[in-house]
Amino acid sequence: AQLLELIDQLNADPKIHGILVQLPLPGIPDASRLIHRIDPRKDVDGFHPENVGHLALREFGLRPCTPRGIVTLLGHTDQPVRGRNATIVGVSNHVGRPMGLELLIAGCTVTSCHKFTPRDVLERSVRDADILVVAVGRPGIVPGEWVKPGAVVIDVGINRLDDGRLVGDVGFEAAAQRASWITPVPGGVGPMTVATLMQNTLEAAEADASAHSR
Repeated sequence: AQLLELIDQLNADPKIHGILVQLPLPGIPDASRLIHRIDPRKDVDGFHPENVGHLALREFGLRPCTPRGIVTLLGHTDQPVRGRNATIVGVSNHVGRPMGLELLIAGCTVTSCHKFTPRDVLERSVRDADILVVAVGRPGIVPGEWVKPGAVVIDVGINRLDDGRLVGDVGFEAAAQRASWITPVPGGVGPMTVATLMQNTLEAAEADASAHSR
């Protein structure tokens, strides 16, 4: 209740242009009520159903940060995006699902794999991918040997092993020998997510200023 009241106060404050809920929240397994309470115009994470709906309709507004950041990364490679086969492993509301929408808009043929995808189908889908995005949170769920030669690999997963090392969801060493581009873990997707959060915040502030100047 206190968090909802705080969100209401921030929604009403004209000096505040961006609100986000840092997930996961201790003791709150489902934060959807909090996310839904945020004014969509201040939802700089891009998680509000209204903003995700705009993305589904190809109406760009405040878009989920990690998928948007990945699209920016893809635009800075020397590899084409339009017309390519893209496989997304993981279908979370914050990465996998909106990532599929982003890549559809970019002109990819998109395959989504999830926990019900048979292992042989997963392997076949990964081997066929020109663009591979993996966001599951399980170290090594995609062996690097599966990566198509020349593919672009975006590893969103971040996992801490028993020895303290941070690794992604893709077998990095083998994948790096096959991919044309691959994001490291850590230091790959994370900084792009933060940069995109700043971009969304700036755009929210600009939209608010524009609305009040009419």
